[in-house]
Amino acid sequence: MSTDVTERESETETEPEAAADAASRPGSSTQQRQESDKRERSAMRERAERELAESDRTVELEVYRYDPDVEGKADPRFDTFPVPFTKGMTVLDALIYARDHFDSSLTFRHSCRQAICGSDALFINGHQRLGCKTQMADLEWPVRVEPLPHAEVRKDLVVDMEHFYDQMEAVEPYFRTDDLPSGDLAEQRQSRQNREKIKMSTRCIWCGACTSSCNIAAGDEEYLGPAAINKAYRFAMDEREGEAMRDHRLNVVEKEHGVWRCQTQFSCTEVCPKDIPLTEHIQELKREAVKRNLKFW
Repeated sequence: MSTDVTERESETETEPEAAADAASRPGSSTQQRQESDKRERSAMRERAERELAESDRTVELEVYRYDPDVEGKADPRFDTFPVPFTKGMTVLDALIYARDHFDSSLTFRHSCRQAICGSDALFINGHQRLGCKTQMADLEWPVRVEPLPHAEVRKDLVVDMEHFYDQMEAVEPYFRTDDLPSGDLAEQRQSRQNREKIKMSTRCIWCGACTSSCNIAAGDEEYLGPAAINKAYRFAMDEREGEAMRDHRLNVVEKEHGVWRCQTQFSCTEVCPKDIPLTEHIQELKREAVKRNLKFW
């Protein structure tokens, strides 16, 4: 009887055990994939070593590292990566090289690589900049790259942008008019002068660099911040905006945590990658708020 049970148990091997056994057998797909990945990483490191040896100049990239989900990486540190310098190399290029050749776990955001999406705003050598726009040749070496200050770090160079987006949405960043033109093909015209007035404010790419540089935003989470106020300016100053919506928008920005919290430090203007005169726009909204409340009777 006991012999039969033993035989049946050996024949009914559990699925997890079978899967583990299959993975350990030579030629299994899992083992082959792991070996392939290992060979690929080894080849990339060898290629990096050759490129470094052949390169005339090598830049050291000091990158902030932090991963709360991995034991041993929960304490922030800096890792240094040697990167062969090439003409026209940006900080984003260097980060991609470090990730692809040395450490595939290095985490950062990037997308268009043309200073349009705003996803790779970083703290580079002590200043808020776009990684894809910042030339390595224009920086002092070694180059230190950190996540944006005054934001919660999720992993390495990635910060939580949810609060920033909430502040942007608070000013209702969309167009609303009182009077649409008649006819399906009729245009809602805007004068050249008005277009010139708001042109710079429309260039915002929601990168968050300005808000990260703002000391007021760092100490007051309810403060709308320069990016959100600039977005309010873009619509409030558009001559096609409806009067009721314009009044509503001005009511939003002139509250306690709106334009009056700005201390005119110009830090937001200095770091804006699109050269938007953010501080000027904030001051103009202050003037509009005052004029709206003036009474001469």
